[in-house]
Amino acid sequence: MTFVTRSLMAALTFSAALTMAGIASAETQFSAYGGIQGATGSNVKTSDGADFDPDWKGKSFASPPYYGFRATYWLDDFSASNWGISLDYTHDKVYGNLANTPGWSHFEFTDGLNLLTVNGLYRFQDPTRRWTPYLGLGAGINVPHVEVTRPSGRTFDYQFGGLTLQAQAGVSYQISKHWSTFVEYKGNYSFVNDVSIDSGDTLKTRIFTNAINVGVSLHF
Repeated sequence: MTFVTRSLMAALTFSAALTMAGIASAETQFSAYGGIQGATGSNVKTSDGADFDPDWKGKSFASPPYYGFRATYWLDDFSASNWGISLDYTHDKVYGNLANTPGWSHFEFTDGLNLLTVNGLYRFQDPTRRWTPYLGLGAGINVPHVEVTRPSGRTFDYQFGGLTLQAQAGVSYQISKHWSTFVEYKGNYSFVNDVSIDSGDTLKTRIFTNAINVGVSLHF
């Protein structure tokens, strides 16, 4: 079972648990989204002395594409009804510029940088309109699929990278009782620390991904 499948199952389980606990109603939702994702970040450094600018690219629509899933619960107490919590999985991805590497022939995290975050959300509701702005902040982990091919060997596996920070801002539009759409900006700062590559060496970098998402939500 891939990390993507496990993460999707975790999001579905999170949503189902809310429903079974009896706290789900129109205030619980499951969302899917895609969009345009870019990337930048710090230099890549390896334990054997390499130090270079990866000139990261996102290539959102190249296979496998950029996408994400989110389970959200909005608190139903009147005094806190604008506040919510979400579990968010994002299949971010980044490609390194091979012209900048020390002779590497393949360098990317494209079976995902794989971000899993827990976020606090605040929405600006108005019962007289269908559209609702919202903001969010959160933190979680990144699990990159490390793909490095260089003269000394090849690495091609999922690894724990480290901490990821997330910020988002968007607007949702209620189509019906059970469906809404949304457009948002989402940025993530990921600390990829000491992931293993061939010959017993390690790699570290910092990656900032930013995306314009378009999605749909199912409300329970």
